[in-house]
Amino acid sequence: MDDLLKELEQLTEKITGSLMELTYEELESFVAERQKLVEAIGREVENVHPTAAHKETLRRILEQDPAIVARMNGFRLEAQDWLHKRNQAKTQRSAYESAYTPDSILMDRRK
Repeated sequence: MDDLLKELEQLTEKITGSLMELTYEELESFVAERQKLVEAIGREVENVHPTAAHKETLRRILEQDPAIVARMNGFRLEAQDWLHKRNQAKTQRSAYESAYTPDSILMDRRK
């Protein structure tokens, strides 16, 4: 369990050190790796009762969560903004695209 906690702590410190320079792919990879470690720690907790040192390490790791979640929300807002702009452009473009048949004839009537 000590090795798993140490690995999780190192992974978390590595990510939080360069959080603002991360791409969303790197953050996604971090989350996947972190999930594996958390699941392994969860299996270990069933067999071994965590000590005070283990709990302190977990507390330090969890203190980094708000910064990580904030960065994830930043990516979410960027994606949401991009989708919104894309939909606006699509709406504007469709207004200019004609739904008429190319062989149609427009006839005016004189009064």
